[in-house]
Amino acid sequence: MVQSVELLFDEATDVAVRAEWQRLWDAGMPSRTRVRAESNRPHITLFVARHIPPEIDELLGRRIATPSFHIRLGGLVMFGGRHVTLSRLVVPSKALLSLHRSVFDLAAHATEITPHIRPGEWTPHVTLARRLPADQIAEAARLLDGGDIVGRASVVRRWDGDAKREWVVTAPP
Repeated sequence: MVQSVELLFDEATDVAVRAEWQRLWDAGMPSRTRVRAESNRPHITLFVARHIPPEIDELLGRRIATPSFHIRLGGLVMFGGRHVTLSRLVVPSKALLSLHRSVFDLAAHATEITPHIRPGEWTPHVTLARRLPADQIAEAARLLDGGDIVGRASVVRRWDGDAKREWVVTAPP
């Protein structure tokens, strides 16, 4: 498993993304709705590593301000091959890129950092479905053809995939 630092959304944006998850699910397609854990929330992953030590958590808590900026979830993007991960691209803003850089710089001493999370290689996105068969891509795109989702960043949380535990690093606005 992995550990991560993630950006969560305001309630309206969270609801809008969950509605997209549900549309896919109702159509019989893979969707993040399948995961019933309370910790399964729409988010933007800012950092991923095999292990993030407690001292990095302390640094994040002291140095990362509560985010309060607009987020625009744009078009669809797919990662993978025969089975894809379907996501919405996040339109990069100065505030988002600055937050990502700050989190990366503070956490850069973690163990086994995922290469695609590094500044300059990172593709901000929100996952909608994993393991979507290639023959369902067109139908999924049709179902999700509702335009951009515009909302706000809310809090930064930590996720520990080994312990299946989450906690907020920043206070809500």
